[in-house]
Amino acid sequence: MRAYNFCAGPAALPEAVLARAQDELLNYQNKGLSVMEMSHRGDDYLAIAANAEQNLRKLMGIPSNYKVLFLQGGASLQFSAVPLNLLGTNQVGNYVDTGIWASKALKEAQQYGQVHVAASSKSSNYTHVPSVDSWQLSTNAAYLHYTPNETIGGLQLHGIPNLGNNVPLVADYSSCILSEPLDVSKFGLIYAGAQKNIGPAGLTLVIVRDDLLGRAQTITPSLLNYTTLAANDSMINTPPTYSWYLAGLVFEWLLAQGGLTSMAALNQQKAKLLYGYIDQSGFYSNPIALANRSIMNVPFTLPRAELEALFLQQSAQAGLLNLAGHRSVGGMRASLYNAVPLKAVEALVAFMRDFAKQHG
Repeated sequence: MRAYNFCAGPAALPEAVLARAQDELLNYQNKGLSVMEMSHRGDDYLAIAANAEQNLRKLMGIPSNYKVLFLQGGASLQFSAVPLNLLGTNQVGNYVDTGIWASKALKEAQQYGQVHVAASSKSSNYTHVPSVDSWQLSTNAAYLHYTPNETIGGLQLHGIPNLGNNVPLVADYSSCILSEPLDVSKFGLIYAGAQKNIGPAGLTLVIVRDDLLGRAQTITPSLLNYTTLAANDSMINTPPTYSWYLAGLVFEWLLAQGGLTSMAALNQQKAKLLYGYIDQSGFYSNPIALANRSIMNVPFTLPRAELEALFLQQSAQAGLLNLAGHRSVGGMRASLYNAVPLKAVEALVAFMRDFAKQHG
């Protein structure tokens, strides 16, 4: 029997996707070999790649004037790729600092040009997202980068910021992409590591508007140059073929579930159930401002730190895995990505209720 996996990443994958991948592992569509063994230049694999992109475009409603890139290096490599591609001479990269991942992106960008902090919630220990009205852009902004969902801190900016200008929005959607419908046309660039809602680790998704291509700094390596990558259909070198294939299976699964509108309703239901219990328990607590609570990543603490090890031990024995908070912040964290079913959250709440009765 499979356990319920609440890992923040690599995260749970849909069981139906894993079963299909298992069925196709040794002999993909009677081709006599595994997808892992295919040439990425061959017709069979090119069809897999094209189908994955087509289904992602359908899921997200990606306009035709955006390129979709399937890359390597994780979202963290995009912390460098973004300024290298978009930060022109005498321009400034604007960053909103809302947590560990936003601050990492900001720090990395400082190596490649001028950076301006448009807003920060560091002084409050990243327990809220600064009001969009308070964001202050520099006059020569090349782009505005923000992190819609902080995986570690468990806070989220709901909705797309409207700054009333033409500065391209750049967003790290790693931990909330595909969790709800998204108007891609509001962005200049979206990027996301795969290992949460897209597929297994090893793949990174970049969606970039055509007019932002051709701006790369001269020092930009070919493997980070969006223009070069787009011209070569993400295949300058051998891409992460199996991760790409599995992401394609996830896209098909999402379409079969009714698309992102259906997933959004389910994700809201899961989050409401867990936050609702935490708030009324009198035993557990969540530190994030109500307006900025993440739908995907729910951190919570116990009344006494010495209970944490016991909580993790007993929850694992109950088939509830990977509930430890990030090592940098401690506590507990349940990630409720698309592949985590409602019954998993119901089981978690039932366990938390029993644990509270025993130790409250």
